[in-house]
Amino acid sequence: MTTDPPPGDPPPDDPDARGLRLVAVLLGLTVVSGLIDAVSYLGLGHVFTANMTGNVVVLGFAAAGAPGFSVPHTVTSLVCFLVGATVGGRVALRYGTGSRRTWARVTLAAEAVLVAASAVVAFAAPGTEAMVYSVIALTAFAMGLRNATVIKLNVPDLTTTVLTRTLTGLAADSRAGGGTGRRSPRRTASVIAMLAGAVLGAWLVVHHDLGIPLLIAAAMAGILAAVTSGRE
Repeated sequence: MTTDPPPGDPPPDDPDARGLRLVAVLLGLTVVSGLIDAVSYLGLGHVFTANMTGNVVVLGFAAAGAPGFSVPHTVTSLVCFLVGATVGGRVALRYGTGSRRTWARVTLAAEAVLVAASAVVAFAAPGTEAMVYSVIALTAFAMGLRNATVIKLNVPDLTTTVLTRTLTGLAADSRAGGGTGRRSPRRTASVIAMLAGAVLGAWLVVHHDLGIPLLIAAAMAGILAAVTSGRE
């Protein structure tokens, strides 16, 4: 005699159910974003490669001639991010109707390879302009690819790279704001994850070099690619 699984639970033979839930995976990727933006902003001339909202503002600063900012660096980041997001859209067409687990793993594996390549460049040619442009291009492309995937996966409150909407929801939907606060734990975890990645990344950039935080980010993305499931 067999019994049916409880309503809402995946079938026991569902391959998408194997592995770490997407919520935990996306929180891990939020830490990676903090690491990468610490590297790019502090080590590559005040440019973001994960947070494009900040990057558009930085481009405005650079265009106005503010010291310490570079139009070519910022444009390189924006263009490579958009190319990565375009590729991410094509990957979604290829895998989006099938297993979410396979789709997430393919994208995160590609991110891990790209970020690892940027770490190799940072170790091999520190302080050179070629290194700066290469790391900007590789990490921005990886973040565009990931962001397109995260948007398509549509896991609420976990964008992995920006927090404005998350913080707004945290305040507006709190009990003080007249809401239930039902999603507050997830939103709070996302803010903490980003902060943790930024603190770790900044400390490593200031006290060591760019290659180490990039290597850690690549390792984290690779591990998450290996263990992710397709369930929220």
